[in-house]
Amino acid sequence: MALTLTSVRQIAALEFDDVIDVRSPAEFAEDHLPGAINLPVLDDAERARVGTIYTQQSSFLARKIGAALVARNAARHLEGPLADKPGGWRPLIYCWRGGQRSSSFATILASVGWRVELLEGGYKSWRRLVVAALQNEPVPSPAIVLDGNTGSAKTELLALLARRGVQTVDLEGLANHRGSLFGERPGGQPPQKAFESRLALAFASLDQGRPVVVEAESSRVGDIALPKQLWVAMRAAPRIRIAAPRPERARYLARAYADLTCDKSRLAEIVSCLRSQHSAERIETWLAAAEAGDFVRLADGLMEAHYDPRYDKHRARATPATERVVTTDSLTPEGLDRLAAQIEAEIGTLKPAAV
Repeated sequence: MALTLTSVRQIAALEFDDVIDVRSPAEFAEDHLPGAINLPVLDDAERARVGTIYTQQSSFLARKIGAALVARNAARHLEGPLADKPGGWRPLIYCWRGGQRSSSFATILASVGWRVELLEGGYKSWRRLVVAALQNEPVPSPAIVLDGNTGSAKTELLALLARRGVQTVDLEGLANHRGSLFGERPGGQPPQKAFESRLALAFASLDQGRPVVVEAESSRVGDIALPKQLWVAMRAAPRIRIAAPRPERARYLARAYADLTCDKSRLAEIVSCLRSQHSAERIETWLAAAEAGDFVRLADGLMEAHYDPRYDKHRARATPATERVVTTDSLTPEGLDRLAAQIEAEIGTLKPAAV
């Protein structure tokens, strides 16, 4: 049997014991169906070898060699990760286009007695749904943008709002990046396609009758480009802007970026990337603060001379139709709890229009 996917939302309701991607590790790493595991029937080198034989020698020879490789790899999977699967195990299997790799592996598993299904069209069928959801369709819920200068604790506040039952999408979490020069996170960013799959799945879970709060971003989060429809919706959306004094934001940043400040050499390397934008004297002042471990002074200097002016310039160019300002003097955990309650109250007064 073959399963046909008709929507992104459908993937969360599938009732298979496992979703198995039989493509090569490199293909799987670029993107895959949510929750899928990788049991390649051809590894990266084997896939390249078979492809070369197919184009340069003979399609028949390529299929024969490919079949032998698939059989050997299938045997390893049967004796390894699939060894303990019970008789009632029910997997969904897919490859790139639902072709020979998945059908060959499915035939072997079905011969064991397992109830195997194939994904019609393979990974490409999933990718088409993701592209349609993000590039061709509007954001499913009306958007509200949470804004504020660097150090306003927007990401943490987004999480606090979610705990209060507010509908949110954490773009920086999906992109595994904090959205600034200092924004790298352990593990690095996902490939663009993998980010888009994550985002499409997040959109599919939204209650379309309620607004969704997202953090203010540029058109890119690190190396990840935001889809056009989302960017259009964010630019038109009403905003709630957090206004907090710079010294308090500096103290917050020193706490929030503790993972970066513990690596002084990495911190100095990032600060040095700003040499083309600031005077040598200013860069040396920042480097001295980093070396001395005075991260509050460093954060304050960066915001005063680098980040705040850029926020102000951007804000002057793109004034939202509706903006509510929520002020606070404290970004401590207790202060953030109070601030989240204020923001939730403001959300209830806004009537964002879907884009």
